[in-house]
Amino acid sequence: MKDQLIEAMKPVFGSDERRIQHALSVLGYAETLLKSESGDELTVVAAAILHDIGIHEAERKYNSSAGHYQEIEGPPIARAILARLGLDSERTDHVCKIISLHHHVKGLDTPEFLVLWDADWLVNIPDEFPGWEAARLSPIIQKVFATNTGRQLAETVFLTTGVPPGTIGHSREAGS
Repeated sequence: MKDQLIEAMKPVFGSDERRIQHALSVLGYAETLLKSESGDELTVVAAAILHDIGIHEAERKYNSSAGHYQEIEGPPIARAILARLGLDSERTDHVCKIISLHHHVKGLDTPEFLVLWDADWLVNIPDEFPGWEAARLSPIIQKVFATNTGRQLAETVFLTTGVPPGTIGHSREAGS
Protein backbone atom coordinates (compact mmCIF):
# COMPACT_ATOMS: atom_id res chain seq x y z
CA MET A 1 0.00 0.00 0.00
CA LYS A 2 2.87 2.40 0.76
CA ASP A 3 4.14 2.31 -2.82
CA GLN A 4 0.61 2.79 -4.15
CA LEU A 5 0.13 5.82 -1.89
CA ILE A 6 3.41 7.34 -3.04
CA GLU A 7 2.47 6.79 -6.68
CA ALA A 8 -0.97 8.34 -6.06
CA MET A 9 0.56 11.36 -4.27
CA LYS A 10 3.08 12.23 -6.98
CA PRO A 11 0.62 13.30 -9.72
CA VAL A 12 -1.17 15.61 -7.27
CA PHE A 13 2.13 17.43 -6.70
CA GLY A 14 3.14 17.12 -10.35
CA SER A 15 6.56 18.61 -11.00
CA ASP A 16 6.78 20.01 -7.46
CA GLU A 17 9.73 17.86 -6.38
CA ARG A 18 10.26 19.84 -3.20
CA ARG A 19 6.83 18.88 -1.87
CA ILE A 20 7.21 15.28 -2.97
CA GLN A 21 10.54 15.10 -1.14
CA HIS A 22 8.98 16.72 1.92
CA ALA A 23 6.29 14.02 2.05
CA LEU A 24 8.89 11.28 1.62
CA SER A 25 11.10 12.77 4.35
CA VAL A 26 8.13 12.94 6.73
CA LEU A 27 7.36 9.33 5.83
CA GLY A 28 10.94 8.30 6.63
CA TYR A 29 10.84 9.95 10.04
CA ALA A 30 7.36 8.55 10.75
CA GLU A 31 8.56 5.03 10.02
CA THR A 32 11.55 5.58 12.30
CA LEU A 33 9.33 6.87 15.10
CA LEU A 34 6.96 3.91 14.73
CA LYS A 35 9.79 1.57 15.70
CA SER A 36 9.50 2.95 19.24
CA GLU A 37 6.04 4.53 19.36
CA SER A 38 2.67 2.85 19.12
CA GLY A 39 0.23 3.44 16.32
CA ASP A 40 -1.34 1.77 13.34
CA GLU A 41 1.39 1.62 10.73
CA LEU A 42 -0.86 1.91 7.69
CA THR A 43 -2.65 4.96 9.13
CA VAL A 44 0.67 6.66 9.90
CA VAL A 45 2.13 5.84 6.49
CA ALA A 46 -0.94 7.17 4.68
CA ALA A 47 -1.06 10.32 6.82
CA ALA A 48 2.66 10.97 6.32
CA ILE A 49 2.46 10.63 2.55
CA LEU A 50 -0.75 12.63 2.20
CA HIS A 51 -0.55 15.21 5.02
CA ASP A 52 0.17 18.15 2.67
CA ILE A 53 -1.85 16.82 -0.28
CA GLY A 54 -4.16 19.86 -0.27
CA ILE A 55 -1.44 22.49 -0.65
CA HIS A 56 -1.82 23.02 -4.41
CA GLU A 57 -5.60 23.26 -4.12
CA ALA A 58 -5.16 25.77 -1.27
CA GLU A 59 -2.84 27.83 -3.44
CA ARG A 60 -5.30 27.66 -6.33
CA LYS A 61 -8.38 28.56 -4.28
CA TYR A 62 -6.96 30.94 -1.71
CA ASN A 63 -3.65 32.01 -3.26
CA SER A 64 -2.06 30.73 -0.05
CA SER A 65 -0.33 27.63 1.24
CA ALA A 66 -1.25 28.49 4.84
CA GLY A 67 -1.78 25.48 7.05
CA HIS A 68 -5.46 26.06 7.75
CA TYR A 69 -6.20 26.08 4.02
CA GLN A 70 -4.26 22.83 3.58
CA GLU A 71 -6.33 21.35 6.39
CA ILE A 72 -9.53 22.28 4.54
CA GLU A 73 -8.48 21.16 1.07
CA GLY A 74 -6.40 18.09 1.92
CA PRO A 75 -8.98 15.67 3.35
CA PRO A 76 -11.24 15.47 0.27
CA ILE A 77 -8.24 14.81 -1.98
CA ALA A 78 -6.84 12.23 0.44
CA ARG A 79 -10.25 10.58 0.83
CA ALA A 80 -10.53 10.13 -2.95
CA ILE A 81 -7.04 8.61 -3.14
CA LEU A 82 -7.66 6.29 -0.21
CA ALA A 83 -11.02 5.17 -1.61
CA ARG A 84 -9.45 4.47 -4.99
CA LEU A 85 -6.80 2.34 -3.26
CA GLY A 86 -9.41 0.48 -1.21
CA LEU A 87 -8.40 1.59 2.28
CA ASP A 88 -11.07 0.74 4.84
CA SER A 89 -13.41 3.52 5.95
CA GLU A 90 -12.22 3.62 9.57
CA ARG A 91 -8.59 4.20 8.60
CA THR A 92 -9.63 6.60 5.86
CA ASP A 93 -11.58 8.68 8.36
CA HIS A 94 -8.65 8.70 10.77
CA VAL A 95 -6.13 9.71 8.08
CA CYS A 96 -8.42 12.51 6.93
CA LYS A 97 -8.88 13.71 10.52
CA ILE A 98 -5.08 13.80 10.96
CA ILE A 99 -4.70 15.78 7.74
CA SER A 100 -7.44 18.18 8.83
CA LEU A 101 -5.56 18.98 12.05
CA HIS A 102 -1.89 18.46 11.21
CA HIS A 103 -1.02 22.10 11.89
CA HIS A 104 -2.66 22.11 15.33
CA VAL A 105 -0.98 20.84 18.46
CA LYS A 106 -4.37 20.26 20.05
CA GLY A 107 -7.46 18.60 18.70
CA LEU A 108 -6.28 15.04 18.19
CA ASP A 109 -4.06 12.97 20.45
CA THR A 110 -4.07 9.55 18.85
CA PRO A 111 -0.71 7.80 18.60
CA GLU A 112 -0.89 8.09 14.81
CA PHE A 113 -1.40 11.87 14.95
CA LEU A 114 1.44 12.31 17.44
CA VAL A 115 3.85 10.34 15.25
CA LEU A 116 2.87 12.38 12.19
CA TRP A 117 3.18 15.63 14.18
CA ASP A 118 6.71 14.81 15.29
CA ALA A 119 7.81 13.48 11.89
CA ASP A 120 6.63 16.70 10.21
CA TRP A 121 8.46 18.81 12.80
CA LEU A 122 11.65 16.79 12.32
CA VAL A 123 11.57 17.80 8.67
CA ASN A 124 10.42 21.37 9.31
CA ILE A 125 12.80 22.48 12.09
CA PRO A 126 15.64 23.50 9.74
CA ASP A 127 13.40 25.85 7.78
CA GLU A 128 11.44 27.15 10.75
CA PHE A 129 14.60 27.95 12.71
CA PRO A 130 17.42 28.32 10.16
CA GLY A 131 20.87 28.72 11.63
CA TRP A 132 19.71 28.48 15.24
CA GLU A 133 22.34 27.05 17.58
CA ALA A 134 21.61 24.26 20.04
CA ALA A 135 21.00 26.55 23.03
CA ARG A 136 18.17 28.30 21.19
CA LEU A 137 16.72 25.13 19.65
CA SER A 138 16.61 23.12 22.86
CA PRO A 139 13.56 24.86 24.40
CA ILE A 140 11.77 24.73 21.03
CA ILE A 141 12.35 20.99 20.83
CA GLN A 142 11.10 20.51 24.39
CA LYS A 143 7.97 22.49 23.58
CA VAL A 144 6.90 21.22 20.16
CA PHE A 145 7.59 17.50 20.16
CA ALA A 146 4.74 15.28 21.31
CA THR A 147 6.47 11.93 21.74
CA ASN A 148 9.54 10.99 23.74
CA THR A 149 11.02 9.30 20.69
CA GLY A 150 10.48 12.37 18.52
CA ARG A 151 12.01 14.64 21.14
CA GLN A 152 15.02 12.35 21.58
CA LEU A 153 15.54 12.10 17.84
CA ALA A 154 15.30 15.88 17.45
CA GLU A 155 17.84 16.35 20.23
CA THR A 156 20.20 13.90 18.55
CA VAL A 157 19.80 15.40 15.09
CA PHE A 158 19.75 19.08 15.99
CA LEU A 159 21.55 19.40 19.34
CA THR A 160 24.22 16.72 19.64
CA THR A 161 25.39 15.97 16.12
CA GLY A 162 26.96 19.36 15.59
CA VAL A 163 25.28 19.46 12.21
CA PRO A 164 23.67 22.85 11.66
CA PRO A 165 19.94 22.79 10.94
CA GLY A 166 19.22 22.81 7.25
CA THR A 167 22.15 20.57 6.33
CA ILE A 168 20.81 17.14 7.29
CA GLY A 169 19.32 16.30 3.93
CA HIS A 170 15.70 17.13 4.70
CA SER A 171 13.87 20.08 3.32
CA ARG A 172 10.58 21.72 4.06
CA GLU A 173 8.32 23.11 1.43
CA ALA A 174 6.72 26.45 2.06
CA GLY A 175 3.62 26.26 4.18
CA SER A 176 3.83 22.59 5.11
